[in-house]
Amino acid sequence: MQALPGQPHPLGAHVTKNGTNFAIFSAHATQVELCLFDGTKASKESVRIPLRDRTHDIWHVFLPEIGHGQRYAYRFHGPYDPKHGHYFNPSKLLIDPYARAIDGPLEWDASLHGYKLGSDPFDGLSDPRDSADAMPRCVVVEDHFNWGSDRHPNTPWEETVIYECHVKGLTALHPELPKRLRGSYLGLAHKSVIRHLKSLGVTAVELLPVHQAYSEHHLVSQGRINYWGYNTIGFFAPEVRFATAGNGKQVFEFKKMVKTLHEAGIEVLLDVVFNHTGEGNRFGPTLSFRGIDNQSYYQLQSGETAYYSDATGCGNTLDIRHPQVLKLTLDSLRYWVSEMHVDGFRFDLAVAMARGAHDVDMVHHFFRPCIKTRC
Repeated sequence: MQALPGQPHPLGAHVTKNGTNFAIFSAHATQVELCLFDGTKASKESVRIPLRDRTHDIWHVFLPEIGHGQRYAYRFHGPYDPKHGHYFNPSKLLIDPYARAIDGPLEWDASLHGYKLGSDPFDGLSDPRDSADAMPRCVVVEDHFNWGSDRHPNTPWEETVIYECHVKGLTALHPELPKRLRGSYLGLAHKSVIRHLKSLGVTAVELLPVHQAYSEHHLVSQGRINYWGYNTIGFFAPEVRFATAGNGKQVFEFKKMVKTLHEAGIEVLLDVVFNHTGEGNRFGPTLSFRGIDNQSYYQLQSGETAYYSDATGCGNTLDIRHPQVLKLTLDSLRYWVSEMHVDGFRFDLAVAMARGAHDVDMVHHFFRPCIKTRC
């Protein structure tokens, strides 16, 4: 397959008229491979493409004739040295942090861990098993959507009535919804649900997390799931379990939901989780950030980079002090407003995002771009 240098920006996978540009950040990797998958559920990638071009720690490549619907992921090479904060392991298939669609949930398996189970990660024993069988794929997304005359309702704060809801919880048992729409974005935008919301005087729905998340192993082993979704792994990707179709179609369905709610004068607010990710502490799986550049994405303890700073109680804390991680969070917010047309955000455990070198800083640089928005 022909591979051209491409451009370092924008990050993620973006389709042009001639192909798709892929760009991803890693300051400490020594080699990056883009993995492409065909349309089947075959575990092995059809091709691995080395990213030979690197601009200011952004690895990039342009692939002619690759378009929307292409399934992909990454493998990262570099030191496996947990005591110094590095968890590179090319046996682990990794999700693009900028992926705008992820084609399904992961399937819990021991191969998801970068270290050999039964040992401590600090023993330096990396796990050589390929995790591709258990991992979902990223999807190159079609950007076009007919928004028509859609615009933000911009309801004044003093007139705003917010209804906090769960996409599935609000719609799964609704007797007036067709069964195929229950528990989905399209179900939430159904006329019967809108009629109910309007009867209550609701002017905005605040959706509990709809970023792609996954259920922790201890829950899955008990036959349960993380219903609420506070375990994010994809900050740009709408949760596929709330869609009637995957492989990128979840993006279309989310946009259709927003457009329909806006037509009814109802704003859409998102409960977002930027304080931690679903990879947990050092004993957690290697799904994305940990394997891409653990030392950049996560706050590590001062003078003891073997350990995560855990301001969240969830095992890790995103290091928004790092320019690239700050960019990730702000790019995500901009994307959901500009491309998905949402109207505002509620930040889960926002205090964790305001941590500076020593303590909470309420004029932290993360909040400056949010001062005049509906955050």
